[in-house]
Amino acid sequence: MALTSKKSLMSLHGGCGSRQDTPGQQGVDADKRSKKLPLTTLAQCLMEGSAVLGDDSLLGKMLRLCGEAEDRLAQELIHFELQVERDVIEPLFVLAEVEIPNIQKQRKHLAKLVLDMDSSRTRWQQSAKSSGLASNLQPSGAKADALREEMEEAANRVEICRDQLSADMYNFVAKEVDYANYFQTLIEVQAEYHRKSLALLQNVLPQIKAQQEAWMEKPSFGKPLEEHLAVSGREIAFPVEACVTMLLECGMQEEGLFRVAPSASKLKKLKAALDCCVVDVQEYSADPHAIAGALKSYLRELPEPLMTFELYEEWIQASNIPEQEKRLQALWSACEKLPKANYNNIRYLIKFLAKLTEYQDTNKMTPSNVAIVLGPNLLWPQADGNMTEMMTTVSLQIVGIIEPLIQHADWFFPGDIEFNVTGNYGSPMHVNHNANYSSMPS
Repeated sequence: MALTSKKSLMSLHGGCGSRQDTPGQQGVDADKRSKKLPLTTLAQCLMEGSAVLGDDSLLGKMLRLCGEAEDRLAQELIHFELQVERDVIEPLFVLAEVEIPNIQKQRKHLAKLVLDMDSSRTRWQQSAKSSGLASNLQPSGAKADALREEMEEAANRVEICRDQLSADMYNFVAKEVDYANYFQTLIEVQAEYHRKSLALLQNVLPQIKAQQEAWMEKPSFGKPLEEHLAVSGREIAFPVEACVTMLLECGMQEEGLFRVAPSASKLKKLKAALDCCVVDVQEYSADPHAIAGALKSYLRELPEPLMTFELYEEWIQASNIPEQEKRLQALWSACEKLPKANYNNIRYLIKFLAKLTEYQDTNKMTPSNVAIVLGPNLLWPQADGNMTEMMTTVSLQIVGIIEPLIQHADWFFPGDIEFNVTGNYGSPMHVNHNANYSSMPS
């Protein structure tokens, strides 16, 4: 068995003496360890961040849950270290610092006594040779007697030391099972520590996931339509409903709506607000072009167009049919094949655009003009080539798809529609920017 020094043994867990700590002392040790532990520092930082953000924010809740989990992990680690020191390190410390050194000391002492005995025997044998005696005869005289006594005494000391060493070795061997149990205890304590830590993490992870899933204010720009609808529990995408309801209040007679570019900073701010599901209707009522721009951006940033990649070829083929009746029938057939989420949102949007064109004398947005500016945001091909060049070649075809949908919105999508689906948007008084503003038709 390899011999272990006190320094190397105690370094396993920071060192400890061969002592029995009282509960009070153990509490002090645990507190000292806690202050030095990186996990404790991490937990404190997370909890401080949680206190700043509060539970009203998702990040604040995440910081609190993780901070509490890290603190409990730190406590488990401290308990584990103290238990290892008490049940494993301290008993092995006695082995390393007392019993094994005693055996080593006995062996060194025995080796020295054997050398002394051999030296005494050599001197006695040389005395016999110098007296001219045969090898089987013993020298006589005072000097010879003294040498013989010295030799016998040395042999006696060797025998006593050998017996003591043997006894110590037998005792050590007899305790081997006990010492082996300490290593078993070490593995058991480690296993228990990891089990508790794993159970703690497995308990907090569902809580974290539940908080994230329950948090409704999730980004919508650039996210798949079905994913956004699923996490928000909606049928109509939030940016679509928010922008449409605001435009119904303040933008229906705004000239060049969807065609006039908005202020870049205002558009960026509105998109960020929509991503947070926090929109000040009163603020943006003064800038309908920013609202229209945000709606266009949302549609264009969808990973897949609202009218889908899968039906792209069918839409294009339908637009190429010369006979109007057959063309409309083919477009209707393509509409019916849209996934439910896409169908609901395109129906909502087309109904709104049809209402917008009712004011074309004022806003100059005919079905054709609306199709030109919005068509490329509703349908585009799935390809890796130059999108600008590609859209130039198919823009007329897309206009030929969107324009009849708007012109015959009630035929494609029969029935009335409630634009303020969730009832989250009131009807504040807005300042009209067009002198010829009149109330919207019902």
